[in-house]
Amino acid sequence: MQLAAIIVSLVLTAVGVALISLAVAQIFRFVTLGQPVPAGSRTNDRVARSTTLAREFVGHTRMNKWGVVGVAHWFVAVGFLTLGLTIVNAYGQLFKADWILPWIGTWLPYEVYTEFIAALTTLGILTLIVIRLLNLPSRAGRKSRFTGSTAWQAYFVEYVVLIIGLAILTLRGLEGALHGVGHYEAAYFVSYPLVAAFRKMSTGSLQNTVYAVAMVKLGVTMIWAIVLGLHTNMSVAWHRFLAFPNIWFKRNADGQVALGALQPMVSGGVPVNFEDPDEDDQFGVSQVEHFSWKGILDFSTCTECGRCQSQCPAWNTGKPLSPKLLIMSLRDHAHAKAPYLLAGGGKNAEGEETGTPEQLAGVPAAALAEAERPLIGTAEAAPNGLGGVIDPDVLWSCTTCGACVEQCPVDIEHIDHIVDMRRYQVMIESSFPSEAGTMLKNLEKKGNPWGLPKKQRLAWVKEVTFEVPVVGEDIEDLTEVEYLYWVGCAGSLEDRAKKTTKAFAELLHIAGVKFAIMGGDENCTGDSARRLGNEFLFQQLGQENVAMLNTAFGESLEEDGSVDPANRKPRASKKIVATCPHCFNTIANEYPQLGGEYEVVHHTQLLQHLVDEGKLVPVTPVEGLITYHDPCYLGRHNKVYTPPREIIAAVPGLRNEEMHRHKERGFCCGAGGARMWMEERIGKRVNNERVDEALSLNPDIISTACPFCLVMLSDSVNGKKNDGQAKEALQVVDVSQLLLQSVKAPADAAELSEEAAAGTA
Repeated sequence: MQLAAIIVSLVLTAVGVALISLAVAQIFRFVTLGQPVPAGSRTNDRVARSTTLAREFVGHTRMNKWGVVGVAHWFVAVGFLTLGLTIVNAYGQLFKADWILPWIGTWLPYEVYTEFIAALTTLGILTLIVIRLLNLPSRAGRKSRFTGSTAWQAYFVEYVVLIIGLAILTLRGLEGALHGVGHYEAAYFVSYPLVAAFRKMSTGSLQNTVYAVAMVKLGVTMIWAIVLGLHTNMSVAWHRFLAFPNIWFKRNADGQVALGALQPMVSGGVPVNFEDPDEDDQFGVSQVEHFSWKGILDFSTCTECGRCQSQCPAWNTGKPLSPKLLIMSLRDHAHAKAPYLLAGGGKNAEGEETGTPEQLAGVPAAALAEAERPLIGTAEAAPNGLGGVIDPDVLWSCTTCGACVEQCPVDIEHIDHIVDMRRYQVMIESSFPSEAGTMLKNLEKKGNPWGLPKKQRLAWVKEVTFEVPVVGEDIEDLTEVEYLYWVGCAGSLEDRAKKTTKAFAELLHIAGVKFAIMGGDENCTGDSARRLGNEFLFQQLGQENVAMLNTAFGESLEEDGSVDPANRKPRASKKIVATCPHCFNTIANEYPQLGGEYEVVHHTQLLQHLVDEGKLVPVTPVEGLITYHDPCYLGRHNKVYTPPREIIAAVPGLRNEEMHRHKERGFCCGAGGARMWMEERIGKRVNNERVDEALSLNPDIISTACPFCLVMLSDSVNGKKNDGQAKEALQVVDVSQLLLQSVKAPADAAELSEEAAAGTA
């Protein structure tokens, strides 16, 4: 038995170590096929990055959002990383059954730790196996987060861990019996029942059992290594190694997820100069090798856990987009194409092959076929019958809500990759949903998505009873006021959103806050254009707005955009308040990329501050049950959850009840990612899904803090009223409207309530 155990274990070890070593080298070469990233963007502040990695792993901060799953996974992960010495011990036991590690092997803390972690790792993996079996796609269909995951790989990894955990505990029991442990000892506090059972065996039987179990432990470990070595795209297993660099190289060194600002479009690791682009600049991503090396690493790290899928509004409403399946498709395509790329293959801008016949002579036919697949295309797109890697309906279903990025335990940056693919489709291929083209033309010609004349931006001012100063008309610049109120396109031009604009402006007037607006000089911030993929239009709109804002804040700019110190006026405070989370996010997080540094707050943040200071006092009750919808670009993208809820809590009479999906797990309204301007032809409408969730609470008021959300939720509520699925009195209002209703006298508040109800109808 001993000889057989030695031979089997050593042969498997030799094969396993060789294959996994080759795989590591292959993955490294494969990842480095990706494009460079801007200098220092992934390696800045190494102390913070290392701290983030330690915090995310040791604290399991991403996984523990899922309760028992996070705890179970923590023990499995810690066991995998810290029980390595049990492998060494097993090799020793092949040659001498009662062999133990020198020095540390009989050290009580080590023995107790090994017992504890081995037991909890085994219990943890059993828990994860049960959870998987209870949530199989065959049971739950699309609602299972495991739908589309590679089932055999997951089962293989889980049962390998289970067998190894049981083998460690069994070897501990055999070790105790061989060493004559005759009564309970702390060192065997878990395995003592096995010690007691094995004591009845003869020494020879004990030794042979040790050889057999050690062989099983080592054999299973090395079979796992062999399988990994043969499947470099088996990220459900490789994430055990790749998650560490993927987290360390994440976008934000401080640990924040890759939400908020989109990254500038780069080519060859350098941001594209849109005023004078190089003729060789790559606009967006049209081939998998155009992704950055961090993108390739992302694809290779996906655990296939499906947390992103379970939270995705597109997937949950019957659309083809699953963030998990998208990443898996890019991963499998990249790995299948890798032999072709590593041999020097590639395509130039005209789609011509750059690799020589000599270079490509040894490339497998499957890799050559994979290289012919378009990155974005329908099932019929490729001449070899393989079809496109990503279907266009998948690409355009994304609302960029950020739920996938927020939930991913290994920090994959899904939205950045989706937008990069959109950029190429829009800017080079001119391939995007036709109705979005109208929005882009309106932005180019009129500076707003509706194509309305600039003077319409001031129409709402004539509907209020107090003065609203306009920069350039009533005041020269912003040195005379505390805030610039950035009204935004929807707040100026969309009738329902204008009610929010007027309510917020009146609250500022009541509180005595000096503010002004830009009026007709405002352009769209470019949020929808950028997320659709038209980076050029975003740059144009953004640079115009930044130049206008810098001038309004008292800076005289030179032609190159720099400030002339000799002509500098007294500077204003550079405070901006916005009622639209999309404007708020763009000005606060993306305009710094264009030279615009401002102090930006959302209107709910300012209103909460004014209530806390006593400058706004809610006194008039607003009766009813209210539920609040978190706008994605206010909540997940910018972590503003508390102010709207505190405003609601300050209004007497309101009873707040949260929807099941709220805050970090809030469900999108369906308007983000330029989806506001596209038809929704597949599956259930996202806004209807969200409103159905709200209606399950039977509320009197659905409140939000975003004009896009207001429009989407109102449209759905109105449709359900027409179908008799919602009560006629149900209102959809912005929190500022509620606050104004409570701040004003009862008679005025009743009039406002009637206006709000009419606005929803």
